[in-house]
Amino acid sequence: MTGEPRGHAEEVVVTACPDGPLLVRGPARLVDQEGNEIERHRATVALCRCGGTAIPPWCDGTHKVNGYRSGDDDGRATASEAGTGA
Repeated sequence: MTGEPRGHAEEVVVTACPDGPLLVRGPARLVDQEGNEIERHRATVALCRCGGTAIPPWCDGTHKVNGYRSGDDDGRATASEAGTGA
């Protein structure tokens, strides 16, 4: 017994990376717009937020070159406000 609360190991955590992807950790079930399950090959996956990825829904790093800004509290515009899609 590790002392962790029951269910903690099965917790899903989504982290919004500044100016980058959403990191999904844990047993989240991902589905496409038609309800079909998207197969995961890793325990942690990065989902694109900038709309520029060549391998949707996964992040391929395009946000680093297309000017995507997540709109964090420092006054930067979000991608949709900046017209870069998201």
